[in-house]
Amino acid sequence: MSLKTVEHIINPPPTQFVGDGFRVHNFIPGEVMMQRLNPFVMFDYNSKHYFSPSPIPRGVGVHPHRGFETVTIAYKGKVQHNDSSGGGGIISEGDVQWMTAASGVLHKEFHETEWSKKGGDFQMVQLWVNLPAKYKMSAPKYQAIENKSIPKVFLDDGKSTIEVIAGNYNKITGAANTFTPIHLYNCKLAVQTDCTFSFPEHYNTAVLILEGKILINHKEIAIENQLMLMNNDGTDFKLTATQNATVLLLSAEPINEPIAAHGPFVMNTREEITQAFEDFRQGKFGVL
Repeated sequence: MSLKTVEHIINPPPTQFVGDGFRVHNFIPGEVMMQRLNPFVMFDYNSKHYFSPSPIPRGVGVHPHRGFETVTIAYKGKVQHNDSSGGGGIISEGDVQWMTAASGVLHKEFHETEWSKKGGDFQMVQLWVNLPAKYKMSAPKYQAIENKSIPKVFLDDGKSTIEVIAGNYNKITGAANTFTPIHLYNCKLAVQTDCTFSFPEHYNTAVLILEGKILINHKEIAIENQLMLMNNDGTDFKLTATQNATVLLLSAEPINEPIAAHGPFVMNTREEITQAFEDFRQGKFGVL
């Protein structure tokens, strides 16, 4: 056992709107470079925000993606998704949408119609997960992961849970299928709860505080809406909730390949980016 320490506690960057339905703090690539936390190459956090009622759902219209996966985690509010490969559905509070764009899809995402009519607090995370070169042009797919299908590990206090979205925790395997080793947990920790995590030293690891306050290794404190980036200097670290807390923990094996990213495409070379734009112009991403 060796201690994994904190590299940096990052305050949420200023918000910006994606479309008119997602008010996000862009941690990656805004505050953290793509390679530093890869395979997580984009990290948008829609901190809790009230949207007024609207008869026309807010969101983002049809746009393309190639070369990676989008992972959307719903904490408050509802989103409706559709893509050109036939994937789609409504993600409600606690659900996860895992879309593999791979060789290319068109998709759109809006606030769910009935939720939009009523309005309310909205809180979401969207990650872009890179794919290795050998999988970038594989067939698109879609995983609609309802909260009831996400395995939950109850901690010793009987109140706290670890929801295993992907990877494994205490020999419990997560709900999502992934192309490379990825651990993704929602941790709901009651006040004064300790929880220890262990990942290989070379895995890139970060923790987002969605609610509450967390003490790391009995030293640093992170508060609501901050992102903790962990060093690649050890395997184990401890989180202690000094208030009731909800945190998203992500840790994954790096993909040690070049990253060429432009707009909605993440490939390995500039030539592949140029080809992606050309294929999009030629209608090869399907119809939506």
